[in-house]
Amino acid sequence: MSEVIGAAQQIAKLKTRAVNLYYGTHQALGDITIDIPTCAITAIIGPSGCGKSTFLRLFNRMNDLIPGVKVEGQVLLNDVPIYEKDTDVVTLRKKVGMVFQKPNVFPMSIYDNIIIGPKHHGVKNKRDLGQIVERSLTQVAMWDELKDILNKPGQDLAMGQQQRLCIARALAVEPEVLLMDESCSALDPESTLNIEELMQDLSEKYTIIIVTHNMEQAARVSDMSAFMMIDGNRVGRLHEYSETSQMFISPKDKLTEDYITGRFG
Repeated sequence: MSEVIGAAQQIAKLKTRAVNLYYGTHQALGDITIDIPTCAITAIIGPSGCGKSTFLRLFNRMNDLIPGVKVEGQVLLNDVPIYEKDTDVVTLRKKVGMVFQKPNVFPMSIYDNIIIGPKHHGVKNKRDLGQIVERSLTQVAMWDELKDILNKPGQDLAMGQQQRLCIARALAVEPEVLLMDESCSALDPESTLNIEELMQDLSEKYTIIIVTHNMEQAARVSDMSAFMMIDGNRVGRLHEYSETSQMFISPKDKLTEDYITGRFG
């Protein structure tokens, strides 16, 4: 794994440089600089309220949907700044997909859930759409179990299946990055392990960033870990960032060690 990361770190898919984020007058993130490696899984860990999800949403500009948000510094995808005035946010979100904490399956068929993104981006041919559905479900290891019931409502699936369907929907537009915000927290242990195995398979092609409170999960699936904390002014900051194996075996800071071992948080 370290050899993979060593090679991947030579090409950072995402970068932040001295990023500060404000909700109105409240500063939520402070001076965050990080390089996220290509085709690897990066886990964002830290106690509740330290800004993990806010940090994650920097990369597809989902924070823009909140009134009064202001971002300072640079966020780059493939070394291209994504907070410029002329940035096409729709195109950005095609490149940077997101899977949320609870499965947000749309009230429509399995088939329609998956094609909604490609259709929005201009794919109209039924044959092409059918191929996208098969490819996306195959990527999440669900094609064989769902290919004969594609007209069934997506919301009728079991919770773990719904989350995999949401991942398939994100993959349907062929993103470069997949953001996963506590995407296993609502699942049973078996479904969680299925999603974790899926993440590892997908990381061969996609750059994946996960937010998780589950330290065992972070240790199992991630290549890199970013530990966040809040300072005395309630500002979320990047406290430590390293290969997961290094952080979990020999963290540089005692605060990191205390969090990982469950002494606080």
